[in-house]
Amino acid sequence: MTRGPKRLRILVADDHELVRRGIRGLLRTRRGWAVVGEAVNGREAIDKVNRLKPDIAILDISMPDLDGLQAARRIREAVPTTEVVVLTMHESDQMVRRVLDAGALGFVLKSDLAKHLVKAVKDVSAGKQFLTPRISDIVLKGFLNTANHADTSGPSQARPTPREVEIIRLLAEGKANKAIAAKLGITIRTVETHRAKIMLKLGLHSLTELIHYAIRNKIFTPPGATE
Repeated sequence: MTRGPKRLRILVADDHELVRRGIRGLLRTRRGWAVVGEAVNGREAIDKVNRLKPDIAILDISMPDLDGLQAARRIREAVPTTEVVVLTMHESDQMVRRVLDAGALGFVLKSDLAKHLVKAVKDVSAGKQFLTPRISDIVLKGFLNTANHADTSGPSQARPTPREVEIIRLLAEGKANKAIAAKLGITIRTVETHRAKIMLKLGLHSLTELIHYAIRNKIFTPPGATE
């Protein structure tokens, strides 16, 4: 007997019942998607992710008792198979950098939930990064401005290996560890080990710095950028 597609298991964390209800309504429109848990604060979200192991955690940034970014970091460390979509009311290059550095793959403005949340969850579940077109434009300008003015004569003269270059490119493209592992035929743990070694070797401290490195060294060209 042929099995149907795997059910997508989702946890929703927001301290407002009306918002959670609206998200449940949006997600219910997709066959095979199920909200398996809800949380009203960051600490409860972490506890439920640890227990339920959902595929996706949707986290509001402004939650009590650990905000969404703190929760995202802890969730990605404890359950790396759970991808994170962050919700916020604020659009800025700085905010997106903080979201990416927390390990989230998706960034959705609360004002755009009805328009973008389903697509965000679909993309993130496939290991792809999701930013709305408006946010992508803001981020691209910020990345390019930083890359063009960065000091490229840093103390580290280390050069990544061909395999590390490949992983840098995939990370800069917004691929999740799980997607990189599948593409390269290696384990998620091996991807995490490569990533840690790359950061140490190149003196990088965040995903944002890695993306800047990839742009400066022509490993990755952001969509919409000119050569």
